[in-house]
Amino acid sequence: MSVSFKRATARVGVMNVGHEPYWEQFPGLREELIGYGKEFEAMLGVHEVEVVSAGFVDNVDKSFAAASHLKRQDIDFLFVFLSTYVTSSSAATAILNVGVPTVLVALQPRKRLDYRNTTTYMQLANDNICSLPEIGGVLIRAGKPAAGMIVGTLHDDPRAANELKSWCQVANARRAFKHARIGYLGHTYEGMYDMNSDPTAFTAAFGSHVQMLEMCDLAKLVNGVTAAETANKLDEIKSIFTISDPFIDPVTRPIKPEDLDWSAKVAVGLDKLVAENGLTGLAYYYRGLDGNEYERIGSNMVLGNSLLTGKGIPLAGEADLKTCAAMLIMDRLDAGGSFAELHPCDFVDDIVLVGHDGPHNIKISDGSPIIRGLDLFHGKRGSGIGVEFSIKSGPVTLLGISQTVDGKFKMIATEGESIKGEIPQTGNTNTRCSFGCSVAEFVEKWCSAGPTHHFALGVGHVAPKIRNVAKVLGIELEIV
Repeated sequence: MSVSFKRATARVGVMNVGHEPYWEQFPGLREELIGYGKEFEAMLGVHEVEVVSAGFVDNVDKSFAAASHLKRQDIDFLFVFLSTYVTSSSAATAILNVGVPTVLVALQPRKRLDYRNTTTYMQLANDNICSLPEIGGVLIRAGKPAAGMIVGTLHDDPRAANELKSWCQVANARRAFKHARIGYLGHTYEGMYDMNSDPTAFTAAFGSHVQMLEMCDLAKLVNGVTAAETANKLDEIKSIFTISDPFIDPVTRPIKPEDLDWSAKVAVGLDKLVAENGLTGLAYYYRGLDGNEYERIGSNMVLGNSLLTGKGIPLAGEADLKTCAAMLIMDRLDAGGSFAELHPCDFVDDIVLVGHDGPHNIKISDGSPIIRGLDLFHGKRGSGIGVEFSIKSGPVTLLGISQTVDGKFKMIATEGESIKGEIPQTGNTNTRCSFGCSVAEFVEKWCSAGPTHHFALGVGHVAPKIRNVAKVLGIELEIV
């Protein structure tokens, strides 16, 4: 079988707010403002979110009713469209009662007023920002500040449109952890203190259940894979990966048919493990011993976990639960998110190689990813197939998740560039990265922030989105 994965999308509420005393004074204004609110709902609908409308709210009673409706719909996020000046009671009452991250939206229909022909009616129809300070201040006073604000015009405003898209991605990143099961298979790599995590603390911070799994769970599924399922997975592998000859590195070898068959069989078993346990992601590692079954499975997961990671189900090696969360966030921000660490520096070109021996996000590969036969995986037992590629050239973002002295989770992020050029042909991913300063200075700054040695490497500059994700999750963020 092959997992057909559909990401859980955020259920976002939208409330169009007006001011009831105006309707008697200015006939037609209410209907016009309702129309603008419907245009905004349509703008939301083009993004990968489920839109739940609370309708038009123009007094405090309707605000209470809207809150009840939205709570029954179990929304994850709320957009409040300010159609004109509104009293804070009409907006804040619902916001505070619903209790989800809220973005205040003030998009006026006109780019500017026709000053010589402006009427009071026309001003009110474009008075979207008027109550923004009032509502924003009330929410701060209540200890529940708005997650963000979008100011601009309703039409032909790329900045506002991009802000809206960004907030929908943030909503999806938050939603990814809701009702989620993050698998934890095996144990952390021996001696990596930074990998150790408290599942209860993880649940408290992210709201997700950590599902404890055993290698016997995976082994049973691998052993039950049929020849037809293996053949289908081999077709999938061959359609995506380029099979490469050995390199000068003596640990590389030709890929044997039995290597490919076994990796395909393990990949099908991983698909079934994800499907049967309803997993949103998986952190895994198992040492194995003397070529036993668990060692053979553990050392041949790279192909399967790279396919799954590319489909939006992040797998993090060495049982790194924190980086699994970072990869999930980066994926939902449409940045990819490949399992990575710092490799050797190039002090001539002033770059650092960023990569790992797996798992990788093949969705952001620069060209067809390569697979190589490996006689060994450095630092790990077993042999099998490695995945090798660089991610797409251009802007990149690193996101790590660590913990502070009091045990709280902390995000660490930085933006840089992926530079085209040669990488080692050793069956690992490697990307040549530059960070706007000397490579030595960057490494010093990054490591001084207290990260783990793993992080999620993604495409694009998405630090502002990460900042908003950290805000809505209530997690500290340091930008390097």
